[in-house]
Amino acid sequence: MESLLIIMEKKINDKKNNIKNGIIDFKLKIKIGYKIMSLNRELDGILVVSLEQAVAAPYCGLLLADAGARVIKIERPEGDFARGYDAGADGQSTIFAWLNRGKESLCLDLKDAADVSFMLKLLSKADVFISNLAPGAVARLGLDGSTLRSRNPKIITCRVSGYGETGEAAEMKAYDFLVQAESGVCSVTGTKTTPSRVGVSMTDLSSGLTAFSAILRGLIQVSRTGEGMDIPISMFDVMADWMNMALLSHRYMGGAPERTGLQHSFISPYGAFTCRDGSQILLSIQSNREWASFCEYVLQDVDLIYNPFFKNNTDRFSNRVELDAKVNKCFSNYDKATVMDLLKKANIAYSSLNSVSDVSKHQFLKTSYAKIGNQNIELAALPVSTESGSPINVPDLGEHNKKLKEEFS
Repeated sequence: MESLLIIMEKKINDKKNNIKNGIIDFKLKIKIGYKIMSLNRELDGILVVSLEQAVAAPYCGLLLADAGARVIKIERPEGDFARGYDAGADGQSTIFAWLNRGKESLCLDLKDAADVSFMLKLLSKADVFISNLAPGAVARLGLDGSTLRSRNPKIITCRVSGYGETGEAAEMKAYDFLVQAESGVCSVTGTKTTPSRVGVSMTDLSSGLTAFSAILRGLIQVSRTGEGMDIPISMFDVMADWMNMALLSHRYMGGAPERTGLQHSFISPYGAFTCRDGSQILLSIQSNREWASFCEYVLQDVDLIYNPFFKNNTDRFSNRVELDAKVNKCFSNYDKATVMDLLKKANIAYSSLNSVSDVSKHQFLKTSYAKIGNQNIELAALPVSTESGSPINVPDLGEHNKKLKEEFS
């Protein structure tokens, strides 16, 4: 029998290993005084001024506000046109509410010299200035980076444009769908016969996220050097980077991938397959080990594992029409729940082809709220959580004018 001392030593070592591996239960944390840190207003004290509209820059501002920054949203007298995107929140825009919670709204007419003068005073105290106006617009207002840094050497300016700020690129107006098309995203999205846009504002959101990450890098650099900087973000550049898989295929693998709908451009089986009840399940086979398990437990045909037509992914993809037919034939024998059970048993990655209605009540969906006017809007939570919770209040147009003008005059 082990001595009590040995048993206790083992328990202590087990606890140490659990801590090392990140496996710590609540009681253990209390007993050993171990504190797990989490993100919580790490940008507290950072002042962001955002001359923003639509989606890209507002999404960046949302992320900064969620991280604890004070974000002052500058709106023209008639307001950000995103306020009119929909009327789902008792006459106000739910989309605007999603993108602008946690901000202060300051209404300025930047054609008016007095308002421009006030904007300069405000920016002399700011850490970050974001804009997504037409290329050259902030410079014409005297709000370019070099002018601002003559008053405020540490300020970071981040400008989001469609295609860039010089030459022909600066002359092109840009919206999410247009940049998707120009950057080639639509050419690889859709079915064989019909190109399509991605059904969410991927260009705007990815550009806002890119701006957010670049600003965080800028803040770190300013803390080291004491010098601010200009950060230009082109939506086209963001999408071109995300298009690298297709670009590399075009340049080095014999051609760009064809549009394949719910199939993959070079992996098989990978796509949507139909069950007996008409519902569809998507699955992905990424390795020969997964293929063997899929054959044994789902297709229940072990001879397929070493069939030369399906032995490796390149073989399976070359013969995908025949292979897809085999998968669909198998699935047609079962309802959706049974197919899912078989895929779980085989440890195969799969998902349901869900509608927006399905996602709205999905068991994995984490939600938060935005309050616009007197209405609470339930929305999907940001993927990175803040310990103290996300801000929810959405500003009315010019709601903070009086307070801000008193503070910064």
